[in-house]
Amino acid sequence: MESLGVRKGAWIQEEDVLLRKCIEKYGEGKWHLVPLRAGLNRCRKSCRLRWLNYLKPGIKRGEFALDEVDLMIRLHNLLGNRWSLIAGRLPGRTANDVKNYWHSHHFKKEV
Repeated sequence: MESLGVRKGAWIQEEDVLLRKCIEKYGEGKWHLVPLRAGLNRCRKSCRLRWLNYLKPGIKRGEFALDEVDLMIRLHNLLGNRWSLIAGRLPGRTANDVKNYWHSHHFKKEV
């Protein structure tokens, strides 16, 4: 069970540093131990999502290239809303980024 005093909201730079150091030392996984090991007052889900969607090395930032958008459309036609599978074929892109891009660009055009 998570602590009642868990911090919510925007992450600060010091928290990012603590999370990075913890992942470097212990590796990914065992997310229930990460807040304690890192000295963070965050829940395990928040730590996991912060790492996977923002801090993990290799995450690509910025606009999607035309070839990425084309591949995303073709994969969506094939796989539907299976964002993790689609992201797995777009190096450096997270499932969250792919889903957000889809809903902010293509979904509106199809309605």
